[in-house]
Amino acid sequence: MPNIIPLEKIENKILLIRGQKVMLDSDLAVLYEIETKALVRAIKRNIDRFPEDFMFRLTKEEFEVLRRHFGTSKKGGRRYVPYVFTEQGVAMLSGVLKSKKAVTVNIAIMRTFVNMRKFINSYEGLAVKIAEIEQKYDKKIINIFKVLDILMKDDKNKKVKEIGFKCE
Repeated sequence: MPNIIPLEKIENKILLIRGQKVMLDSDLAVLYEIETKALVRAIKRNIDRFPEDFMFRLTKEEFEVLRRHFGTSKKGGRRYVPYVFTEQGVAMLSGVLKSKKAVTVNIAIMRTFVNMRKFINSYEGLAVKIAEIEQKYDKKIINIFKVLDILMKDDKNKKVKEIGFKCE
C-alpha cells in the first residue's frame, strides 16, 4: 500500500516536548481529515487507552511557548490547551479511530517515527566514532598545530631544530 502522505510532511509535525517526540491533536486531526474536536471526543470516550506516557495535555505555559514559536494569535482558534501524543499514543489511535484513512495515516506516522529513530541512532553511532578518533588523535593534531605555529614564525629554522624536526 503506497503512502498517501509524504513522510516529510509528518516529520515536520513531530515536536520535542518534555523530552519526548510528540504530535499535537490538531495536527493529527488534519492528517486523519477530521475535526480536532471529533478526535478529542473519541479520545475522551476511550481515555483508559491513553495513559500519560501515550498522551498528555500541555500546560498553559508550554502552549504559550508553542503559540509564540509558530506565531499564532490568541484570537480565534482553540480555547483549550492541546493534547499531545507520543508514538505509542498515535499507535493507540488506530484502535479508537476506525476508518481506513486512520489506518493508512497511522502506518505512515509509525514509519516516520521509525525512520527518525534510525537516523538518531546512526547519528549517535557517528558521534561515538568521532569522539574515539578525537581521543586517539588529539595529541598528534595538537603537535601538528604547534609545528605549524612554529613554522609560521620568522625564525622558523632555529625553532624547528629545537623541537627535533628538519626544515628543508
